Amino acid sequence: MNPNLYEELPAAPTPLSVPERVLTIGAHPDDAEFGAGATLARWADQGAKITIVVVTDGSKGSWDPHEDQVALVERRKDEQRAAATAVGASDIVFLGHTDGELEYSGALRNELAELIRRLEPEVVLTHDPWQRYQMHPDHRVTGLASVDAVVSAREPLAHSAAGLDHHRPEAIMLWSADEPDHVESVDDRYFNRKIDALMCHSSQSVTTMGDAAATPELRLQFENKMREWMQQSITRFDVPMGELFKRLTP
Repeated sequence: MNPNLYEELPAAPTPLSVPERVLTIGAHPDDAEFGAGATLARWADQGAKITIVVVTDGSKGSWDPHEDQVALVERRKDEQRAAATAVGASDIVFLGHTDGELEYSGALRNELAELIRRLEPEVVLTHDPWQRYQMHPDHRVTGLASVDAVVSAREPLAHSAAGLDHHRPEAIMLWSADEPDHVESVDDRYFNRKIDALMCHSSQSVTTMGDAAATPELRLQFENKMREWMQQSITRFDVPMGELFKRLTP
């Protein structure tokens, strides 16, 4: 058996131009904004049509054991809608899987592959499923299912029962990657849009943002921490500020 290894041969990737259609797949409301909010805002301003997919319902996103989970799910949907407006996304898809209980399955992979075929994105952004020591199972599962879905969506003979033509994105971009090799440069305008979008997720202020919504001082601390992280993490790239990704060519 002679496998075709042509696509595995290393080659320098061409620079990534602003895509016309973008699909961002996050496990929870706010994951897309943390991972790529500034990049999404810049692309949206430059004409990209951005769809944000939220895989789970966000029902575990509270440290209050008495939280009304039904109300929390609806609140987090509203927050995600506001955040999508802040970054300039044109559409949101809520898949509604139970937060904290996401499991890898062929059904999940096919659900995402069908979205990729229907929306025909040039770029798919998601979690790095191979990030070392990533504790949240939803992040790991979402990243792996998304990458596998791109493979299913690109193959003419895979996932053909949906009746949609196959589609091959030009790039997969993984945020929170251990070995990033791609940077999207942003300036203060888009950094501020990222922060504004994150602040829309007020239900998560305590759990993920140091209670940044509580006071102007705490918000400033959060902004400064995010700015420092975005500037320091790109030191090997010749840009003043940016978001880092592992870039894969499907």
